[in-house]
Amino acid sequence: MKTKLFILICICAVMASCTSTVQTRKQNKIAQAIKKEGDVFQAQGNYTAALSKLLEAEKLVPDDPYIQNSLGLAYMGKERDDMAIQAFNKALSLKPDYTEALNNLGAAYLREKKWDIAIKTFNKVLEDMTYPTPHYPLANIGWAQLEQNNYPIAQKYFLKALREMPGFIQAIHGLAQLYIRTGQTDRAIAYLDKHINRSPDTVIFHADLAQAYEACHLTRQAIKTWQVVMQLAPKNSNLYHKAEQRLFELQ
Repeated sequence: MKTKLFILICICAVMASCTSTVQTRKQNKIAQAIKKEGDVFQAQGNYTAALSKLLEAEKLVPDDPYIQNSLGLAYMGKERDDMAIQAFNKALSLKPDYTEALNNLGAAYLREKKWDIAIKTFNKVLEDMTYPTPHYPLANIGWAQLEQNNYPIAQKYFLKALREMPGFIQAIHGLAQLYIRTGQTDRAIAYLDKHINRSPDTVIFHADLAQAYEACHLTRQAIKTWQVVMQLAPKNSNLYHKAEQRLFELQ
């Protein structure tokens, strides 16, 4: 009798375990489907809808590093970099070799103007020799150095990024800003003219060029170039409003 009772208890335990496993798998599958919806909204720039979906996915599976990484990106889209940092750190605690989340963490620190922590984080990213897009952390280190007025070091990293990915917009933009900030305005104009000829619809190049013209007191050229920025930039974007403001002040 005792043997039969023991077997029955074991069978019930196994059945309960199987039911729990099936339920967990079902929850995970639903969470991943909801995460995909959130990622689609995020790609469209609808960060409010993305955040709503990703928080829903997190409730189902709170310890998924990929959901945490997507949450961090959504928080950045909502300009809550403090909450993004928490999400990226949680993703890394769950998956320490998650280099993409590490790079995103560095970007959040960069936006928080925590330059030294950002540089340290991006250097950790570069330690992963399998990371497929090293030009991102390289250019971001360049930006962190530029914001601290470490111009020779910033230039070195922007050039490294361009060796990894020729034509990388953020590195070209960084070098243009470096030339402007160090008074090399003629060099900035020549450099930007070259890249605008190659990529005429890249609005940030035109904004940099307008800024370089202003630094040279070439007001007519600056006005014309800010007008191009307004034509190319999405309405209500920061660049659109900046161009609008500069045209109001220059004309």
